[in-house]
Amino acid sequence: MKLKVLVENNTYIDMYYLGEPALSFYLEDGDQKILFDTGYSDAFMKNAVKMGIDLSAVDLIVLSHGHNDHSGGLVHLKQLLSGTKLLAHPDAFFYKEDDTGLQIGSPLSLADVDKDFALKLSRDPIKITDKLYYLGQIEESLPFERRYPIGKRIYGDLLKDDYLYDDSALAYRSEKGLFIITGCSHAGICNIIEQAKKVCDEDRIYGVIGGFHLFEDDERLQGTIAYFKENMIKELYPCHCVSLKAKIALARQLEIKEVGTGLELEVF
Repeated sequence: MKLKVLVENNTYIDMYYLGEPALSFYLEDGDQKILFDTGYSDAFMKNAVKMGIDLSAVDLIVLSHGHNDHSGGLVHLKQLLSGTKLLAHPDAFFYKEDDTGLQIGSPLSLADVDKDFALKLSRDPIKITDKLYYLGQIEESLPFERRYPIGKRIYGDLLKDDYLYDDSALAYRSEKGLFIITGCSHAGICNIIEQAKKVCDEDRIYGVIGGFHLFEDDERLQGTIAYFKENMIKELYPCHCVSLKAKIALARQLEIKEVGTGLELEVF
């Protein structure tokens, strides 16, 4: 599998790509071309052109969840990839807002997405290729990763706390173990890994890339560090929604990699 970071919060020196507080990855597994998240704007598309990636050839779009820093680019993709398969959790396209009332959900409604793309909604895991899996709705299995609400979402006619049940991820079955590809890990990065183990029937974890949603040096972060150590995860790429404080805490006890727009990985 090949992975390229199309957009991320950070950029590398001497690599003149756009960055934004958002996330988008381009994956190739065999002849399958997959777009995982679409950033906040069209920055990922501009970067793809500079990287020589033809997004019009994408076979599948996968959304990690419905927040606009992961789904905003759909507005700019709907003509280029009209009719392309799009996989997401059934809750991904409900209206969402933060605690100030600012809209933070997908700029496209469920009806819009269904009209512009070949939409597949699933709470259940789905095998995308022989080695790549969509993990579906993540089970809460670890006590230090209890879900907590972020803003609110619409339930019928009511706004209620949003526990981000639409948050999901991908897992790739490599020769060295599972490689996890996540967006924000609102469900908990370790909960996500536990789900990947069950879905893929594999306990070895080789690597993780994406947002871990860690900001403070607290019980959640220390539990995550202990879990990463216990599982002997060799390749750790925290990015997007991981604060500098959290990265420093991680780096004190683990080897972590720098992530920026333009990063290329190959996983076998």
